[in-house]
Amino acid sequence: MFPPGSDPMTRDEKRAGASLAAIFALRMLGLFLILPVFAVHAKTIPGGDNLTLVGIALGAYGLTQAIFQIPFGLASDAFGRKRVIIIGLLLFAAGSAVAALATDIWWMLAGRILQGAGAISAAVTALAADLTREQHRTKVMAMIGSSIGLVFALSLVGAPVLYEYIGMAGLFWLTGILALGAIGLVTHVVPEPPPPHPGPKVPFREVLFDAQLLRLNFGIFTLHAVQMAMFVVIPGMLVASGSLPLAEHWKVYLPAVLVSFVLMVPAIIVAEKYNKVQPVFLIAIGLLLATLLLLWQQGASFAMVAGGLLSFFVAFNILEAMLPSLVSRVAPARAKGAALGIYNTTQAFGLFLGGALGGWLANNLGGGMVFLVGAVLTVLWLAAAATMAAVPLRRTPAADAGHGILDSQ
Repeated sequence: MFPPGSDPMTRDEKRAGASLAAIFALRMLGLFLILPVFAVHAKTIPGGDNLTLVGIALGAYGLTQAIFQIPFGLASDAFGRKRVIIIGLLLFAAGSAVAALATDIWWMLAGRILQGAGAISAAVTALAADLTREQHRTKVMAMIGSSIGLVFALSLVGAPVLYEYIGMAGLFWLTGILALGAIGLVTHVVPEPPPPHPGPKVPFREVLFDAQLLRLNFGIFTLHAVQMAMFVVIPGMLVASGSLPLAEHWKVYLPAVLVSFVLMVPAIIVAEKYNKVQPVFLIAIGLLLATLLLLWQQGASFAMVAGGLLSFFVAFNILEAMLPSLVSRVAPARAKGAALGIYNTTQAFGLFLGGALGGWLANNLGGGMVFLVGAVLTVLWLAAAATMAAVPLRRTPAADAGHGILDSQ
């Protein structure tokens, strides 16, 4: 076993992490730029006064993502990660063009559906796993996750300004250009992956029903269901507790996201460098639970809401980094794409169902029930994670065999 700190990331691992994070960031920036302004713009086009269609147009991307994550993950196992990522980015760019040229809400919906069909998350995370040793994988996943959080925060600030100057069509053209730029990163910057693992094909059923992977998939479902449900009521809480206009909510979100990145780094270092993955993982779930219970309190003050957002983003960023790393380690070597496809599909359904359930709970039972139901789901996740078996690192030329995934306590 190497002593702590004696086995730093290689140059290729750093290049893989930075370039794959940039690919995610370019693609997600194109998506996030749409969110703050789409509902306002929709009122100016035929059919855009129908809020149901506007909501479907926004959510259609997530639905097609959920449908295509597993096929894209399986295809990346069979035909190569880079090829599948490029195809997905081309589909996304094509969808952006359709939306940019849309003259009514129906063509906008078609563009969003086509954008979502480029479901490359599983292939990108599988490629990240291929290009990094297991003792450094969470760091790379953290780079990818942090890039997503950062571009989300920047979009909240930049989208209204860009919309004023280039309009909605310009934003969609920009998303397509960013996707094409990401293809250049795939072909010229991302290192070449190692050859496929030899051996027999792993049955899909074996991956789908693996007890360890089921625990992790339930975790990502819970994390994103809670996220979407929370943000059904959080904007209203900021307005009610701090009289903060909606247009100024970024003043809370942006600092919370940026500070959470700073606080996340020590946790990731402790988990990976000192082989304390399980304690950090469980503490992060516990922090999420504590946040939900804090926000559940009646009459939460503005300081409580802002503090709750900070603690949520800290927990969210840690767990968002650790979960795909754990999936890539637990999954059979020849089925990482399939396992991460299932994982990303579960994530997408969490986003969809969390938003729907959060809206129903807030509308019928009050905002407090959103946090209480989220807390119940998080308790179940905490119990599942606490009973997850230790899984040793695989012995490969590129990885040490001296560390465990979830070190037994």
